[in-house]
Order: sequence, then C-alpha cells, then structure tokens
Amino acid sequence: MKTYLYCLFGLLSLFAANPVHAQCKDPVVLVHGNAALPDSWDNTVSALLSAGYSTQDIYLPDWGSKTCAACNNHSGAEETPVRNAIINAVNASCSGKIDVIGHSMGVTLAAQQIDKLAASSYVDTFVGIAGAMRGLWSCGVYPYNVWNSTCGYYGLSVQSPFLDGLYGVPLGDKVYSIKSYIDQIVCASGTCTVGGVHSSRIWYEDATYTFSLGHFGLQTDTTSTQLQLIQ
Repeated sequence: MKTYLYCLFGLLSLFAANPVHAQCKDPVVLVHGNAALPDSWDNTVSALLSAGYSTQDIYLPDWGSKTCAACNNHSGAEETPVRNAIINAVNASCSGKIDVIGHSMGVTLAAQQIDKLAASSYVDTFVGIAGAMRGLWSCGVYPYNVWNSTCGYYGLSVQSPFLDGLYGVPLGDKVYSIKSYIDQIVCASGTCTVGGVHSSRIWYEDATYTFSLGHFGLQTDTTSTQLQLIQ
C-alpha cells in the first residue's frame, strides 16, 4: 500500500509540475460550407472557448468563392486552405491528434483532404454536419443533368467520380454524423436518402444524430452535441 501511495504521489507531482500536459486539448479544425465564411462557426467557437480551448486551438480555413457557389468544387484552390489547416493543426498538437468538424460541403472537402494527406491516424474525431457524403439528387446523377462545377466530376452529383472515390476511406478514430430530415439542401429534391441511406450519414460511423433543424441550424444550434463528441 505504501509503495502504491508513493507511486500515486509521484504521478500527481508530475502532473502538477507539468500543467501544460494537464491542459492539453486536441486542436479543432472547423471547415465551413459552400460559399460560407469562417464566422458561420461563431457559435461553435464560443462554445469551445467556454470549454477551455484557446484561440490557438481552433483552425478556421477560409475556402472557396463567396459570390459563386456553383463555381466551387473539390479540386484546386478550394483544397489548399483546408489542407494547410489540417497540417498546421497536426503540427501544433500537444497530443499528436486533432478533431475535425465540417458543415455541408465542408464535410466532403475535409474528408478529401484527410484522405489525400493520409492523415486519418492523426484524427481523433471526425464530425460531419449536414454533409452530402452520398450526393445530392438536386445535382443529378453523374454524368446526367450535371449543371455546374459543384455538381460535376469533382462535385456532389450522385455517383460522381469524386464521391465514388471518397467512399469508404478512413476519416479518424471516431466518426459521427449530424443530420436532419428537414434539411433544405440535402433533402431539396424531396428525399434525403441515396440508396436508402441518409446522404449525411458517413460510412463506418460510430453514431449518427438527428435533429429537427434546417441545413444551417444543424451547424449553429448543435454546439453542445459537437463538443460532447470531441471530448
């Protein structure tokens, strides 16, 4: 018993003398949706700060055109800010792990960059909010009725080469989706499912959460769930 107490005291002394270790939090990368701004994450950022994260722990890549949503896809300039944020977050991590939360097209863009960087082993938790992981019926079925870049080869048409190539790739140690059946983007065609599965659901996910919220409310009004999932 005495030996155990000495060992316990030694561990407690180590933590007391090493407060940085005790305060270590995984950096969080927040990837906004198509034509949105980083400040669309303001509610999540406020919740993270209240939970003890610092501004240095939060990465907010700003990607894509804000004036031409139909011009954005998953190829080229849209990729770079997200890729850099993931790299910088991993390099700054005190634990060697990061958390990634994406909204809408930011879900598929974040997933693509994790895949391209072979970074899934560095991702503790991946959370996809209102993503179109299986495509949007409003974008058509590739290559038919594909009417813009967002829906094209590197876009979100059902069975696009981009989505087919992304399907099944590992995204992190834990994977979750947050979805709605009244999502005005994912369910714009009148159905939310592709092949009988809600398009916002992610392959091999650990759990999925459903809210009676619209596409943008899923991002702004689920902050308690977001924080719970990355703890």
